[in-house]
Amino acid sequence: MINVSFEFFPPNDAQMEATLWRSVERLAPLAPRFVSVTYGADGSTRERTHRLITRIQHETPLTGAPHLTCIGAPQEEILEIARQYWEQGIRHIVALRGDPPRDTAHYVPHPQGFAYAADLVAGLKRVANFDISVAAYPEVHPEARSAEFDLDNLRRKIDAGASRAITQFFYDSDAFLRFRDACAKAGIRAAIVPGILPITRFPQVCTFAARCGASIPEWLKERFAGLDEDAETRRLIAAAVAIEQVQHLVSHGVCEFHFYTLNRAELTYAICHALGVRPSSATHLGSATTAAAV
Repeated sequence: MINVSFEFFPPNDAQMEATLWRSVERLAPLAPRFVSVTYGADGSTRERTHRLITRIQHETPLTGAPHLTCIGAPQEEILEIARQYWEQGIRHIVALRGDPPRDTAHYVPHPQGFAYAADLVAGLKRVANFDISVAAYPEVHPEARSAEFDLDNLRRKIDAGASRAITQFFYDSDAFLRFRDACAKAGIRAAIVPGILPITRFPQVCTFAARCGASIPEWLKERFAGLDEDAETRRLIAAAVAIEQVQHLVSHGVCEFHFYTLNRAELTYAICHALGVRPSSATHLGSATTAAAV
């Protein structure tokens, strides 16, 4: 059985909010394990993240999973947010170190905050028995001293109480499979869930990849070459690339996927369909359908 989860980000205007809720409406019948909502690099979207995750939790049948980061806040402030989430019935959190503000050259922990994601995971577990997801990097975090250091950091997060690791997106599937093997060899027993980013705009994906250390294979560049002004063919190629990727991973025993939707449903829905993840007749969006039209 294939399990999926989806990531959304808080919209910053009415048009983007309408697009988001259309996507929620489209994807909800696929009965994802959870849907996560991102947090701004410097914590700047905290209130919007909170509003969106609360709305998803209470107006849809979906399980909401807010991101929480170590950035820009003391420990007690972050833990109070977690307590509020627990009181609202939210049981799943994606715990991340977080990216420093763009005008900052290097990450510097808040003097009264959690230094790293492992510390945040341990803090959340002291609040309540959250189901916690953390990040993993098949091609090594760009700030890590080595692959071994990066793997040790992942182990610390799992040992602190995380349930699973969701990877940064990647297009070299063999890199993911090698990473999964390395995790097993290192004694990491938690699920390693591949993060899948369907390609809507190839230059944008290349920018994302440069920031996070993900490689862009030459064969992928060739697939999208010459399509800058051909949106229709780009969509077809993007769907084919992603379907090939997930089917290759399934053939190697992968049975869970996390999709970075960028608040768009079309490609993610098509990939899920190819995986055999189809709408459940028992899953209805209910009041979120009305909410999407507001």
